[in-house]
Amino acid sequence: MPDKEQEELLTVIADFLEMGHVENIMAMFKQDASLYALSGELLRDERFMVRMGMAVLFEELTAIRPQEVVLAIPALLPILGEETPWMRGEAVNLLAIISTPEALAHIKPLADDPEPQIREMVADILAES
Repeated sequence: MPDKEQEELLTVIADFLEMGHVENIMAMFKQDASLYALSGELLRDERFMVRMGMAVLFEELTAIRPQEVVLAIPALLPILGEETPWMRGEAVNLLAIISTPEALAHIKPLADDPEPQIREMVADILAES
């Protein structure tokens, strides 16, 4: 459970992502790599624009800081076990963007996910890798 300060930071990051200010959040992540640990909590946000902002953020960070984006992997793993299919799908998407062998290895078990869309996502990702 995040503490009050961390919850406030999550709110600020999520609100900025929702407003489309990905560049501001990217600057924060570049300044403080510990923010990758918040990735899982940010994916739990019910606002689609926040989750889309995370995908854009990770696409850009993967291009310029591939050695750092792997720091998000531990925070994303619990989301892969969520009951809610869209949450699992969002985690699969970010792991696919990270696209390291470690990230892709965590996607493989979802090839048998009960949700057909997730199975399809995983199959497409693994076929491309």
